[in-house]
Amino acid sequence: MFKQFWNEHPNLASFFLLAVGMLIILYLSARHVGFTLTQWFALGVATIVLAGLSVWIISWGDAEDVEESEET
Repeated sequence: MFKQFWNEHPNLASFFLLAVGMLIILYLSARHVGFTLTQWFALGVATIVLAGLSVWIISWGDAEDVEESEET
């Protein structure tokens, strides 16, 4: 099931995996800092947005590869 989703929506699957991984790393690295619930929420939202932007920027190279292959 995940393999089919990955083949049909590679950017969305990459975003999901990267966001989950980044949230886990965020929690493990900052669990003893003493953030309030609001601060955790803000950090989580910022982390998810960063993951989305990262996948979006990486996908720019994929579009260039497709254009080059169509020209030849």
